[in-house]
Amino acid sequence: MALEPDYGETLLNYEEAEALTPEARKLLGNPIRKADLYDLEQRIQVEVADEWWGNLLNFNVPMRDLLDDHFVRDLHRRLYAPVWEWGGRQRRRETNIGIAPEHIAVEMRNALDDLNYHWKHQTGMDARMLGIAAHAALVRIHPFVDGNGRVTRLLAELVYLAGQTAWEPVHTYDWEVDRATYIRLRREYDVTRDPRALAEFITVINLEATE
Repeated sequence: MALEPDYGETLLNYEEAEALTPEARKLLGNPIRKADLYDLEQRIQVEVADEWWGNLLNFNVPMRDLLDDHFVRDLHRRLYAPVWEWGGRQRRRETNIGIAPEHIAVEMRNALDDLNYHWKHQTGMDARMLGIAAHAALVRIHPFVDGNGRVTRLLAELVYLAGQTAWEPVHTYDWEVDRATYIRLRREYDVTRDPRALAEFITVINLEATE
């Protein structure tokens, strides 16, 4: 099962619509279907992802530049600020998932610093595992109002790409997974902080073989 939602003809409710930017409301018209909104978000994500994939394929971007809380916030802003007023902003309210808002900044920085340490000192976490660990660590924290899954999946892909050597075929993650198993393994990570099972579950695609 894919991680993407199937909205059909579902309409955006009033509270959700109020959080849209004026530019997005104008572009989407009225009434606003969630499917159209999702398509708009997807187009923006493709543009941002393509830009960063180009950066990583053509330049030697240090891993520490990606595993950085400022980078993650900016990535979220670029994905969501054109559409939502909360794009790039840290969550300020308690939710039924994630940690307390007052701990988000410190937890994000500590989690990313820890992953940087593993990569720098080659403790046994390869690039594939590192990307999944970054995704799982930040989903556990749930730093943003919304879009945590999407921004952390993109971060995982960028981290994985940055960690691959120039002579290897380029791989990325296949997020078409069984949702129930994915959630179970992600929750196991929340307890163990060990990304191996989740990384093994989420298979990878050889992009050169699919062209």
